[in-house]
Amino acid sequence: MQDISEGLYREKGSKFIAYAAPCSSEAQAKELLESWRKEHHQARHLCYAYRFGPEGIIFRANDDGEPGNSAGTPILGQLQSFDLTNVLVGVVRYFGGTKLGVGGLVQAYKTAARDAIENGVIIEKEVQKQLKLIFHMAQMPFVMHALKQLHVEIISRDFSDACEIHIALPIATSENLLSELSTLPSVEIVPI
Repeated sequence: MQDISEGLYREKGSKFIAYAAPCSSEAQAKELLESWRKEHHQARHLCYAYRFGPEGIIFRANDDGEPGNSAGTPILGQLQSFDLTNVLVGVVRYFGGTKLGVGGLVQAYKTAARDAIENGVIIEKEVQKQLKLIFHMAQMPFVMHALKQLHVEIISRDFSDACEIHIALPIATSENLLSELSTLPSVEIVPI
């Protein structure tokens, strides 16, 4: 997701407001959830799900007081069906006075989450490997030439003591760079 997007679903007087947000850590998720709770302090529930990491293997679903697996799991299911990672989806429920039953809740949370995701801009990124290169100043032209040839993203540079460059590159091209840099003496390659 590029920015926070919203979705809405109404059923029997209840209103489900969904938010889909780019998010890559539990701490960031807590901050976003807290801001949504403050904004919707009169709402009954704020159910959510997130997935993190390149493969989406870090995940959580929370029903926030709704019957078990009636809210968080359907939201997580939408993240999985869109194959999204590094995304948090939260759905705020304002109770309308009529109980929806477990099936109705599953449908409502799933539909609201899908609406928020579809209203957002999904950013596709190639999985990248991050490395730190440590070398002597004399190696600078050779290292920079190798980085330029393979179109490597330089995240940060530090030339205070030894030269250090923090880089990110697609996993598919990382072997080419590693083999080229391994021919240079005195270049230390540290995975991050």
